[in-house]
Amino acid sequence: MIKKKMVPLVLALLCVIFLIALAAVWVFNTLNEKNSIADPSQKAVNSVESVEGKKVSAAEVKKLTVSIENVVTNLSEPNKAVKASFAFELSGQKGMKEFENYDARVKSVINMTLADLTNEQLAGSKGQDYLASLLMNKINSFLSEGKVSRVNITELIVQ
Repeated sequence: MIKKKMVPLVLALLCVIFLIALAAVWVFNTLNEKNSIADPSQKAVNSVESVEGKKVSAAEVKKLTVSIENVVTNLSEPNKAVKASFAFELSGQKGMKEFENYDARVKSVINMTLADLTNEQLAGSKGQDYLASLLMNKINSFLSEGKVSRVNITELIVQ
């Protein structure tokens, strides 16, 4: 008789414990998301942390660099356009080949990123750093065999 009365009590207790654990996991994930990094330049630094730094000769850098030139698009402001050229340094030969295969996607990311920015956001060296870090984050998100280790803006004209 006592066993029949204890079964619902034990089941209710297990359900309560499960719900408390579920709530604790949800709270932990929510707090963890709030502490995530929102600054694009910090995200860029974090995305290439696993890339080991080593002395690379100028010839090796040139071999691992892909240029995209003469990108012209409108900025988010009316009557403002930008012409830009970039040199993307990649972490290795496999990454460079993958980057070259994603040529159309990379150009699309560049166009969309520039189209979301204003003249003020691109102004000065901070603006160029901001653009470089945005591009690095967005491109590294779909590369699997390598990473963009540096984005060089070789030309940036805003009109």
